[in-house]
Amino acid sequence: MEALTFSRSEVEELTSHFEAISQKVPLHPISTEREYDLAVRALNALLDAGAADEGHKLAPLADALGEFIGDYDESHHQLPEASPAEVLKYLMLENDVRQSDLPEIGSQGVVSEILSGKRELNARQIAELSRRFHVSPAVFFPSV
Repeated sequence: MEALTFSRSEVEELTSHFEAISQKVPLHPISTEREYDLAVRALNALLDAGAADEGHKLAPLADALGEFIGDYDESHHQLPEASPAEVLKYLMLENDVRQSDLPEIGSQGVVSEILSGKRELNARQIAELSRRFHVSPAVFFPSV
């Protein structure tokens, strides 16, 4: 395999872009609660911008950031094992929210199917729920 090389101008251009992106999105393993909070806010902003759609140009950036958040969560925030439906049930109970209070997720029938485990949450729904309940999107991903 041929080695990849960069010219001096390419390195300068990459550095400039990386620095600009890194001011808004932490592109490194997260090591502090402050970095974690910034990363979650950045991920929510990316999802708000449409990056929950796999075809969006920022989707790979949101995926990478989600990995860093997930890694930090695994090592610092021991979440009990719960399905996405169980997490949603808990958040609804704690926030006094009924199925009919979640039109951004879908009809009451869709919400019911999600809560019963007959339907999975999609990326758009996870983004909406994380914004509504002010939680990391990572809480809606099943433990493996």
